[in-house]
Amino acid sequence: MFIGHYGVGLGLKKAAPVSLGLLFLACQFLDLLWPTFLLLNIEHVSINNNASTPVPLTFTDYPYSHSLVMAIVWSVLFGGVYWLIKRNKKYAFILGLCVLSHWVLDLIVHLPDLPLYPSASSPKVGLQLWTKPIASTILESFIFIVGLILYLRSTKAKNKTGSIVFWILIVLLILAHVANLLSPPPTSVTALAWGAQFMWIFVILAFWADNNRTTRLS
Repeated sequence: MFIGHYGVGLGLKKAAPVSLGLLFLACQFLDLLWPTFLLLNIEHVSINNNASTPVPLTFTDYPYSHSLVMAIVWSVLFGGVYWLIKRNKKYAFILGLCVLSHWVLDLIVHLPDLPLYPSASSPKVGLQLWTKPIASTILESFIFIVGLILYLRSTKAKNKTGSIVFWILIVLLILAHVANLLSPPPTSVTALAWGAQFMWIFVILAFWADNNRTTRLS
């Protein structure tokens, strides 16, 4: 799952009116860790060039970024750091849940490759919605659109920057999502890992756009 994660971040803006950049960082935290772990040779993936496969990647092992136990650990750490800095238990809890939501959404679409705990002997799970591309696209699009609507209902632009940068962000997310669906498999794992670092631009743009937006009065 890709764009659906960002839909969760957008949708939680009203419940936790922190920066959208922070919400995006939380909802994609596991996927932001993953390419770095690939480059450090801590986790591994192989490229599947079989055109009939529903996913061009075989997630060989990613116990530290994508096991359930570590997802819970990262959630607690993320929320805990926010609480230590801001002392807001409610927002810290929501941000922690946002991190954990990534694993839950991945569970729906992934093949059985998500470990429950960081060990080679761990059972691996996944409900395999990726094998039904139309259904998975509809689900992701629905989550994203609902999140976008909720965000627009809870915020408004303070200036032109708050509108222009926000819509640039949304267009880039959609283009990246379409590219993920239509592009051929990456040429190498290293190219994949460096390309995935591009996701940080969404976090940066979200901080920038949200800093130029304000909460709508209900």
